[in-house]
Amino acid sequence: MELRIFTEPQEGASHEDLLRIAKRAEDAGFPAFFRSDHLMTTGSGAGLPGPSDAWTTLAALARETSRIRLGTLMTAATFRHPGALAVIVAQVDQMSGGRVEFGLGAAWFEGEHQATGIPFPPLGERFDRLTEQLELITGYWATPVGETYSYTGRCYQLTDSPALPKPAQSPRPPIIIGGKGVKRTPALAARFADEFNVSLRDIPTCAAQFERVDAACHRLGRDPAEIVRSVAQTVCVGRDDAEVGRRAEAIGRDPADLRANGIAGTPAEVVDRIGQWQQKTGVERIYLQLLDLSDEAHVDLIADQVVPQLAR
Repeated sequence: MELRIFTEPQEGASHEDLLRIAKRAEDAGFPAFFRSDHLMTTGSGAGLPGPSDAWTTLAALARETSRIRLGTLMTAATFRHPGALAVIVAQVDQMSGGRVEFGLGAAWFEGEHQATGIPFPPLGERFDRLTEQLELITGYWATPVGETYSYTGRCYQLTDSPALPKPAQSPRPPIIIGGKGVKRTPALAARFADEFNVSLRDIPTCAAQFERVDAACHRLGRDPAEIVRSVAQTVCVGRDDAEVGRRAEAIGRDPADLRANGIAGTPAEVVDRIGQWQQKTGVERIYLQLLDLSDEAHVDLIADQVVPQLAR
């Protein structure tokens, strides 16, 4: 089981906060540091000092870290034109020395689109756009150097693009697709995904969605084992109940709710909870949603007292 750190900076984080946690995660031995892609708080707080652009952040972190992998859960397909996004992701992959993982989703939060003036089409059109973005970006990266790339879709068109730059990773950065849609989401995963993620859902919901992805793979003649199964869950670990309670209070959550609907409790409880996830869903990777970015000791505790038990 692999544990990764996942942050939600739109709820309140400066770049310095993200850099500090990313470097702490790298130093503690975590294999990856991810962030969300939002332009406005999704909760009830003020979200100060305000949102930050996901790919600007990852570009900066790429130059300030050396080992840890970097990515998004999920880049919003509504925010950026895919031709430009192909350039951005390839460049950050180069800047990191080939450490980028590319999560792409249809976007869901209408309020942030209204607040920034970005169009928010109906769900069906958002999935049309997501599909074409995946086709366009993978085609762009796959075009040999020296050749040009054209794409004609209903939503997007490219004509004679030099399709540069290329990512550092060959043939491309890993692609992560996720969500709970029962038809189009599994079908897209079967076509494009190296990893499939379900975030902040319970075990039965995740297990059922993984089964849909497996079925979609079989329909395409693809081995489902080629796709890594992952989930994201809120994390709250303490050496004892009192410390769990303090960390839960800091993020405005109830410890009992976190134990039931997250990865929470003492290290022993958390290891047992992760075992339940693995047994019931076959999940291989868990993104630990770290909501209090001022609590660096939380990262150290997980690395020191949870990760070694999973390795054994």
